Amino acid sequence: MSSSKAQTNFDKLRAEFKQSLKTTFSKGNVELLDTQISFYKRTEADIKTPLDEAFRDLLLDLLAEEVGVECLKSFVQFSIQSCRKHLITPTMPVVLLGDIFDTLTLDACQNMFSFVEDNVQIWKEELFFTGCKNHLLRLCNDLLRRLSRTIATVFCGKILLFLAKFFPFSERSGLNIVSEFNLENVTEYGSDTADDVVTEIISGDQKHVIDFSFYCKFWQLQDFFRNPNQCYDKVQWKMFCSHSINILNTFQGIKLDYISASEQSTNVGYFAKYLTSQKLLDLQLNDVSFRRSVLLQFLIVFQYLTSSVKFKSDNYELKADQKEWIQNSSEKVYNLLRETPPDGENFAIIIRNILKREELWNTWKNDGCPEIKKFLPQNEPMEMPAGKKSGVFVGDLVREAHREGKNYLGNPDLTKLWNICPSNLEACKDRDFLPSMDDYFADAISQVESGAAVKDEDNLLKDSNFGWRALRLLARRSPYFFSINTQNHPLPKYLEIMMHKIAHEKPGRSEENSQEAQTEQETEDNIFTEEQNPEDFKQNEYFTEESNQRKERPKDINMERLQTLIEKIAPDWEKLGTKLGYQADEIEWFKNENPKRFEQAKHMMNLWFEDDEDANLDNLLYILEGLDMTEAADAVRNELLATASEN
Repeated sequence: MSSSKAQTNFDKLRAEFKQSLKTTFSKGNVELLDTQISFYKRTEADIKTPLDEAFRDLLLDLLAEEVGVECLKSFVQFSIQSCRKHLITPTMPVVLLGDIFDTLTLDACQNMFSFVEDNVQIWKEELFFTGCKNHLLRLCNDLLRRLSRTIATVFCGKILLFLAKFFPFSERSGLNIVSEFNLENVTEYGSDTADDVVTEIISGDQKHVIDFSFYCKFWQLQDFFRNPNQCYDKVQWKMFCSHSINILNTFQGIKLDYISASEQSTNVGYFAKYLTSQKLLDLQLNDVSFRRSVLLQFLIVFQYLTSSVKFKSDNYELKADQKEWIQNSSEKVYNLLRETPPDGENFAIIIRNILKREELWNTWKNDGCPEIKKFLPQNEPMEMPAGKKSGVFVGDLVREAHREGKNYLGNPDLTKLWNICPSNLEACKDRDFLPSMDDYFADAISQVESGAAVKDEDNLLKDSNFGWRALRLLARRSPYFFSINTQNHPLPKYLEIMMHKIAHEKPGRSEENSQEAQTEQETEDNIFTEEQNPEDFKQNEYFTEESNQRKERPKDINMERLQTLIEKIAPDWEKLGTKLGYQADEIEWFKNENPKRFEQAKHMMNLWFEDDEDANLDNLLYILEGLDMTEAADAVRNELLATASEN
């Protein structure tokens, strides 16, 4: 069939479907629509595409007629029923919603959005979720761009709450993965001393002067609240402390009077950004809402500065005196909140609980934002009724427990234990019983380095049980295990050499003692017997070219695909290296060691996969997406899909 004939056939079907749709929608009967197009199902290869277009055409007619929002809701509901009948593509209801929101006023959009909220469970169904999630996200973002964050605060909040209900917690589009700040939120204030207005506030026996200097200090704090990382600089820290003490002391000196509920503003739907005119500052200092907002900003910044955040640079660390100052200032802020009417005590308790809960979210972000699964509460373990022990058989209790998907072991404690996780495989998942090398070999290293004579029964290196476990641990975690040939040599001698190597790899150990290094090398060389040929050993050595490739290869990616991934990372590998925790001197070392950018990136990635316990493709994908390294992130995502299909 030629393209012109195909287009003619498509337009004909589109017009016929539109007429059928108009008739069936007026009657609200999707079964009738299914019946009317059943003939086309048998004769036409594709009916969904022209029927999709018929839905959009009829919607445009309804919008042109300026029908009410309730009619539009009914039309979208009709499209959902058609999807369940597999008449149209599952994305059509959301596409229709996008067309509706593009043409309605904001007031009508708010009414229409209630339909989207009420049907959140429908959008989460398997039929709709995969195809519609990106369309819904785009729809909500388009609405947010049209809305004013100060005037339409309630509507904006509804949209954000809907997205929180619709997407799972681990959805990357809603997470600030690398913990970055909105540095575009700049607070502008006057800097012209010619407009200096001096105001005196008398509170009790104290008099506070609100001049241009105080005004500048007050609003300069907003720059620290916008970007708290400035506080890790010594000069900026001193400025932050000085300004904070000045502001908090002023708050402490200006006592606020209780304001009754009738005198308070009843407009709770408008949240404007505070004005920064110097003429308003004395009034703002006496405003309850303004004071609480500023004090809460202090607490949020204090919590961030003292919290452990995964993507903080290593040099972002406070000293002991700085932490003590923050602790004292936090208590001072909480005291000010308690003194701020109305109901200051209760407000301070609520704020403390909210910030404590934020610590849980911070821990979750540090763990890579794992998926949060909701578990139903376990019922109490079944026990045999006391009065019916003689009349109830154990087999009946076991069968009853089996019907409920539980285990009954006859003992309350055992029954409770076995019902915590019904699947033994799931219970054992992600449990690592392998000790660290430093912990396991600590005593053996002490014996070797002491140089004192040790009895055979006390010598760990001559203990067969210790040696067997040591070999298994070295095979799993030591890069030297395959580098030394142990053939025809006793195990204690081999373990002694390994203890020396492990001891020299510990942080803080210097390898500048040439005599000790020479002794170690001589001891290692003695492993070769007269019968052994060093050339044969060299062929079996771990650090050959082929074996070195196996060693450098990450845990879950093959060598060919690793080359492709590193090619995507190479253009911006320094930016990635900073996020992975490498310091400036380490990045410079990578550059000095390798002349080409590809080799530099490869060297860095190999070290990261070897040394970092959190090194895996999932965490790498999180970091790359947060850095907007789209091509590299796509390569990692493809590798994850390839690995999953291979497994």
